[in-house]
Amino acid sequence: MNSSQNAPSTPTGADAQGSGSKSPFLAIGLFIRQVIAELRKVVVPTRRELILYSITVLMFVVFMILLIFGLDAGFSWLSRIAFTVPDL
Repeated sequence: MNSSQNAPSTPTGADAQGSGSKSPFLAIGLFIRQVIAELRKVVVPTRRELILYSITVLMFVVFMILLIFGLDAGFSWLSRIAFTVPDL
């Protein structure tokens, strides 16, 4: 693969940015063509990948919940120690 295959193509003609076309219908048509072109690039994950990704996200969420709960409990304990009046 050479570098020209990786280079982004530049639009020509009526699709070029700043071509001076004032028609909103052409702009809408261009937008729809670009959306369809991008949707063709979407890769749908397999069932196995979807399950693996879902488990990974859920495990990360549980980890973050436990981390924040632990920090909250620790700071709460420290603030109780720091701001309570000792019994004399």
